[in-house]
Amino acid sequence: MRIANLSGRLVLVVDDRAVDVHEASGRRFPPDPQAIYDRWTDFRAWAADAELGPGRPFDPVDLGAPAPAPRQLLAIGLNYRDHADEAGFGTPEGMPPVFTKFASSITGPVTDVKLPEGGRTDWEVELVAVIGRPAHQVQEKEGWDHVAGLTVGQDLSERVLQMSGPAPQFGLAKSYPGFSPMGPVLVTPDEFDNPDALELTCTVNGEQVQHGFTRQLTFSVPALVSKLSQVLPLMPGDVIYTGTPSGVGLGRTPQRWLRPGDELVSSIRGIGELRQRLLSA
Repeated sequence: MRIANLSGRLVLVVDDRAVDVHEASGRRFPPDPQAIYDRWTDFRAWAADAELGPGRPFDPVDLGAPAPAPRQLLAIGLNYRDHADEAGFGTPEGMPPVFTKFASSITGPVTDVKLPEGGRTDWEVELVAVIGRPAHQVQEKEGWDHVAGLTVGQDLSERVLQMSGPAPQFGLAKSYPGFSPMGPVLVTPDEFDNPDALELTCTVNGEQVQHGFTRQLTFSVPALVSKLSQVLPLMPGDVIYTGTPSGVGLGRTPQRWLRPGDELVSSIRGIGELRQRLLSA
């Protein structure tokens, strides 16, 4: 199943056409995309047997984030060995580095993003997992049972603020407006031959800067669900950015940053792509 946020309304995407869930369900489910995660099991059961109409075509520009207002937006650092190496850190053991991004930075898949004045903004393509069932102290083998679906995320990062001060400002530096695009759709895990082996790519102006596979994650999606849930309850609709492979601007020689006029495209095979145009402040 593929769901999306089309102009603020929850839709099912079938053969690249959108079916409005509120209308198709006879108003059984609300139009608010975020609200569906609190009724995820009921929604999945309905969608499995629903007789859907033909749907309507749509423009990706009109898509919003599939989880636009999570109660918790968590992000994982150094979760690919090659990225940990390029950043000058060892591979995490036990518990991965975890930070938060602020929900006000969330946008849809096709956006314009203003670059902070005086900053050095970097790119980080990521697989994003959205929680569909409450998870508290769950085992890794049960992790996928608590995931509603997967989408594409871009963890834009302003490195000057991030590295300033006596301690890194990860959350704040990664939460400027537009710094957390997600989309274009949320895909349920059963749609993939292997949800633990998805291909990620990122390009800047058509040049490939990142390429990796989620099988290279140090902590897989179910492992992250388990480890995070040992500390805090994960709630329906919560969002987890799972980390980025190597190739970010910070790790290059010379270092490279996004500039006004650049086009950033982040994609995961089987889900789709994000497209951001960078503007001056």
